[in-house]
Amino acid sequence: MIDRYQYLLLMAACLVLTLPLELILGARVYREPRRLAVAVLPAVAVFLVWDVIAIERGHWTFSPQYTTGWLLPGGIPVEELVFFVVVPICGLLTYEAVRTLWPVRHA
Repeated sequence: MIDRYQYLLLMAACLVLTLPLELILGARVYREPRRLAVAVLPAVAVFLVWDVIAIERGHWTFSPQYTTGWLLPGGIPVEELVFFVVVPICGLLTYEAVRTLWPVRHA
C-alpha cells in the first residue's frame, strides 16, 4: 500500500530536508511568494505540456505501482505536477542559501 505513495513521500521529504535552508539560513524563498511563482510556474507549464505530448505519443508512462492513480487532465499523474513544483523550489532554496552564505563580492 505504501508503494503507491512513495513518489509523494519522496517529494515531501525533499521539502522537509530543505526547509532549514529557509528557516535557519534565511534563503527567503517562501517569504517572497510572488518571486517564487514567477520562477517556478513557467517551468511547470512547459514541463506539463511536454508531459502531455509525451504521454499522448506513448513516449513514456508512469508506474501504477508507485503512483496514487490520481490523474490530471492529459493523463498526468498528480505526482508529476508535485515533482515539477517541488524540485525547482528545493533548487531555489539551495541556490539562495549558498548565495546567503557566500555573497558575491564585486571588485
